[in-house]
Parts: sequence; C-alpha cells; structure tokens
Amino acid sequence: MTYGFFRWLRAVLFSALAASLCLGALAAPDDMAPRVQACTLCHGKEGRATQEGYFPRIAGKPAGYLANQLLNFRDGRRSYAPMAHLVQHLTDDYLHEMAEYFSALDLPYAPPPAPLAAAAALERGRLLVQQGDAARRIPACVQCHGPSLTGVKPAIPGLLGLPRDYLNSQLGAWATGQRRAQAPDCMADLARRLTTADVGAVSAWLASQPVPGRGQPAARLSAAMPARCGGVDVLPVAAEY
Repeated sequence: MTYGFFRWLRAVLFSALAASLCLGALAAPDDMAPRVQACTLCHGKEGRATQEGYFPRIAGKPAGYLANQLLNFRDGRRSYAPMAHLVQHLTDDYLHEMAEYFSALDLPYAPPPAPLAAAAALERGRLLVQQGDAARRIPACVQCHGPSLTGVKPAIPGLLGLPRDYLNSQLGAWATGQRRAQAPDCMADLARRLTTADVGAVSAWLASQPVPGRGQPAARLSAAMPARCGGVDVLPVAAEY
C-alpha cells in the first residue's frame, strides 16, 4: 500500500469518525451502531468483513480480545496508521463499549474462498495448525485458539473466516515486533520460529476452512492450553512453550 493510499484512508476515516461521533451524540446512550460507522468502512457492514480482501472480521470476536487490540492500536503496541489515527483520542471506557458492541453481534459467516495453494502446502499448514512441530518447539494453533479455531472467551481470537493476506501480515508483524503483547510474548516467539513457507501454508489452510456453526468462541479454557500466551492468562500445564 502506498503513502498516498494511507493519506486518503486516514482522511476518509477521520470524516467518518466525526460523523459517527455527531450521530452518536444524538442517539440513545446504549445505541452504538451510529457511533461505529467509521469501523464498518473497512471491516464491512456490521463488522463482518469477508475473506475477499485484507481487513479482518470483528463481529462476534471475544470482547476482551477486541478491547485489547483497540488499546494496543491507541497505545502503540500495534502498528497500523489508520487504526491508530481512528482511536488515538478515545477513552478506555469508549473502546470497551465498542468491543462489547461488536462482540455481541451473532452473524453468519460467508463460505471460504477456494484454496490458493498446492495440496502439499495445505497439508503442511493443516499439520502445523492441528499438531504443531514439537522438534522446533512450535505448538499447535488449536492449543490456544480452541479445537474449532473459533477462539476462547474472553480474549483469545478465532483464526477462521479471516483473509489469507491478513493472516500472513499478522504473523509477519509478530515476527518483526510490529505487533507485540505482554511478556512472555509467545505469539512473537512462535512467529519467529516459522519459515516463510510455514507462514504461507498456515495462512492458506486457515483461509480455506469453513467456519463451524456460527463461529462462536468457546466459553471456557481447555486444560491443554499453556499457562500464558500473548499476555492472556490461561490454565497451567506441564509443557513449556
């Protein structure tokens, strides 16, 4: 993406945010829809972006995860200029309200696009997602993101229903430090152990999978999850990642 594109997008988001805040001032206190119109410019109607593009779906994601990411963009722990510009002056309470609004949306997912990788690469991605690679100390994605890969409340996101380009970019951002979490930052450690071929295989396989049911995150943690991952406290296990 070019600098000119970012300037244009920032201007559009600023105008939309101003309009949203004006509408929100006229709306009932519990009516968030007019106040999040700027979000839907990129994330799609009601926050249910499709996989045909770059921007991730936010509808139905765990509220704790969404709130953490909004705070991360505002406070510089994630780097994406349009998002940082959008939320830089919003309070913690407002960001939590936005997160709760999108989290509560229960909307169907569109079918996944056709796979854009060879069968061998897709199988490599499946194995890494479902089994990991113990020899390289790479845990399986399902260990934190749930056996259905739809996330776990309150703060672990689902990995299905996301664009392949977005998945690629986020793994790259973890590996390069453009995205980070509280120590121990296991996602950064994991991303740095993945090869370029690993990243392509994982993102291709995830993007090609249908979302089970309505994609709701699991309500509780599994005993198979590591004690702490990406700054989120989870149940302890004997294994070390």
